[in-house]
Amino acid sequence: MTVPVALHLIPLAGFAGLMATSAIEDFRRLIIPNGLILGLCVLWPFHVATAPMITLGAAGFAALCAAAVFLVGALLFSCGLIGGGDVKLLAAATLWAGPAATLPLLVWTALLGGMLCLFLLTPVGALVAAARPSLQDPSRDPARGADPVPVPYGVAIAAAGLIVTIPPNFN
Repeated sequence: MTVPVALHLIPLAGFAGLMATSAIEDFRRLIIPNGLILGLCVLWPFHVATAPMITLGAAGFAALCAAAVFLVGALLFSCGLIGGGDVKLLAAATLWAGPAATLPLLVWTALLGGMLCLFLLTPVGALVAAARPSLQDPSRDPARGADPVPVPYGVAIAAAGLIVTIPPNFN
């Protein structure tokens, strides 16, 4: 006896795997490889084509939302407030989340990112942060105090993306 596979779950599984890998890589190396972002963007049309609840209009609006998030993120990146990989990952997550879940994605990202920052301020978090690569600026004046702790915000983005994208596909 064969079990029918819901075709839309195949690209969704790819999404979950790529998001988890992005989180792991950002946590380990403070880098989100472009190949992972490219994979998310290439896989998305297959999701749109196979997902029963996505219309072409909703897909177009999702692309507009992702572009808007990317533009705002690029502005924040140019001010040095967010990493470039984080901007790209958040835009790709917005693409997958769609227009209805864009705001929840941003809220979840902010909440989880805040929790991650608080964790890194704890003694255990300080040990974890010390084990990761440093982004010290050699030209920085040591009299200004300790280097800031880099936050692997891709972890929060990936978790938020999974929270808002996966459950609606099982309703």
